[in-house]
Amino acid sequence: MVEKFFASCPRGLEQLLLEDLVAAGARDLKPIFGGVHFLADWPVCYRANLYSRIATRILWRVALAPYGNEEDIYRLALDTPWPRWFVPEQTIRVDVNAVKSPLKSLEFVTLRIKDAICDRFRRETGKRPSVDTRHPDLRVHGFISKDECTLYLDTSGAPLYQRGYRQKTVDAPLKENLAAGILRLSGWQPGVALLDPMCGSGTFLLEAAQIALGVAPGAGRSFAFQQLRHFDSATWQRLLDAARAGETLATDSGIFGSDISPVAVRAALANLDRAGLLPALTLCTGDLLEIKAPAEHGVMVSNPPYGERVSDHDELAQFYPLLGSALKRRFAGWNCYLISADTRLPKMLRLTPSRKTPLFNGALECRLYEFRMVAGSNRGGSAGSSTAGASSSG
Repeated sequence: MVEKFFASCPRGLEQLLLEDLVAAGARDLKPIFGGVHFLADWPVCYRANLYSRIATRILWRVALAPYGNEEDIYRLALDTPWPRWFVPEQTIRVDVNAVKSPLKSLEFVTLRIKDAICDRFRRETGKRPSVDTRHPDLRVHGFISKDECTLYLDTSGAPLYQRGYRQKTVDAPLKENLAAGILRLSGWQPGVALLDPMCGSGTFLLEAAQIALGVAPGAGRSFAFQQLRHFDSATWQRLLDAARAGETLATDSGIFGSDISPVAVRAALANLDRAGLLPALTLCTGDLLEIKAPAEHGVMVSNPPYGERVSDHDELAQFYPLLGSALKRRFAGWNCYLISADTRLPKMLRLTPSRKTPLFNGALECRLYEFRMVAGSNRGGSAGSSTAGASSSG
C-alpha cells in the first residue's frame, strides 16, 4: 500500500537526500527547503531509514486538514485512528512546528494534540498512552502552516544521524548526516586518500570508513517503525541481512585523521573501536600546521574552529593565516573542504575558494568552502615551486 512520507535533512542537502530516496525506491518526490515529500510502500520506508546517510527523520503522514483555531487541530487529531497503529501501553511524545501560523501558542497546540490522542485511545480501549519526552516509543509531529495542519508519525525514532556508535564527543561535534553530505559534495570516493586533520570525535572518519566498507548507516540501531502494529518483521530482517551481507572486512582504506588535542584523538579512537572500524583508518595526534600530506593527492575535509564554536576571534585571526600557509606549503595536489560559519574564512586564509556551498549546521548558517590546491608552477610560477594556490573551478 502506497503511503505519503516526508524526509527531513540539514538545509542545503535536499538534492542529496532526494538521491538517497530514489535509490531506496521512493516515487513522486517533491523537494522543499529542509526535506523531501515522497510516496512509498513500507519496504521502501524501511530501506530509506536503513540506507540514507542524509535524512534526519522519515515521517509518515497520517492526517491533513485546514484549521481555523486550536480546536480544529484537536478535532483532526481526535479523528485520526491512532489505536490502529500502536497500543496504549506504548509511550508517546508530541512535537509541533509552525510556519506563518496565526496561532499564539505552540505549547497549547502541542497539548491539544496530545489530549486528542489520549481521548481517542480512551474512547476505543479505555486506556491512554503515557507521555515520555526523553525516550518515547513513538513520536507524533505536527506541522502547522498558515491554514493547514499536518500530523505525522515518526518512523525513525532517534534522529537518523544517531548511527548507534558515537558515545564520546568533544566541543561542537558535527552531526553525522551533515558530515556525510559534505563527503558527497566533495566528490570523495573510496580508494582516494581522505584526511580530516581536525577530526574531533571522528565524525568524518566514521562516515568515510562506513562508506568505504559498505556499512549501511542504520545497520547498528533500531527504528520507531519496529514499534508499529503493522510492522513486517520478516521483510525488515531480509533487508537487514542483505545490508550486512554487503559489508566488507575493515582493512586499511586510505583514510587518515589527526587532531592537536589528545582528548579528541582518544574520543575518536573510542568511537571507531566501538564501530569496529579502527583497522580501516590511520589516526594520530598532530598539529595541522606541521603535519605532512599522507598522499600525493587526496581530499581534505574538516570542521575548523570558528567564533560561534570554541575559539575567540583574536585566536582565529592568528590561526587562519597560518592554516592557509600550511595548506599551500604541504597540500599541493589536494582538494580541501572546510565548513565554517565565519564568512571571513577565505580572506583570512588568503585563499580564493573555487566553490562556496551554503549549508546549515543545525540553525547556524555556514558555507562549505572548496579550495583546490595546485602547484605554484600551474599558476605561472617557477618550475618545481613548492607553493600552491587555490584554483578556480569550471
